[in-house]
Amino acid sequence: MLSRTIFELAGGEETFRLLVQRFYARVGEDPILRRVYPEEDLSGATERLTLFLIQYWGGPSTYSERRGHPRLRLRHQPFAIGRAERDAWLAHMRAAVESLELAPAVRKALLDYFETASTAMINRPSE
Repeated sequence: MLSRTIFELAGGEETFRLLVQRFYARVGEDPILRRVYPEEDLSGATERLTLFLIQYWGGPSTYSERRGHPRLRLRHQPFAIGRAERDAWLAHMRAAVESLELAPAVRKALLDYFETASTAMINRPSE
């Protein structure tokens, strides 16, 4: 029996596009996070995160083909990310994940990853 990737189990590209769309709809209205995104139009950030998540979870490697190695910590270094920004980001991502009809194991894998990855992006001490 072949094992299936989270990408496949979640429903493929369509699911990840919906996840990120719902996430950024919330980010666009968040006063803490909106400061972290320099672009007025969030479509670039939306596409980058979508392609990254698709690749990370076992889909096509379009992200790396276009942008090279993800280097998440390095790419996020210019932005002030403290505990408040991380907590807001994670709350919106959690809500986006919860808005999808995912199998419990897929939901858990996504939420566990977002918890760990968002904590790793903190680059400013708490006040």
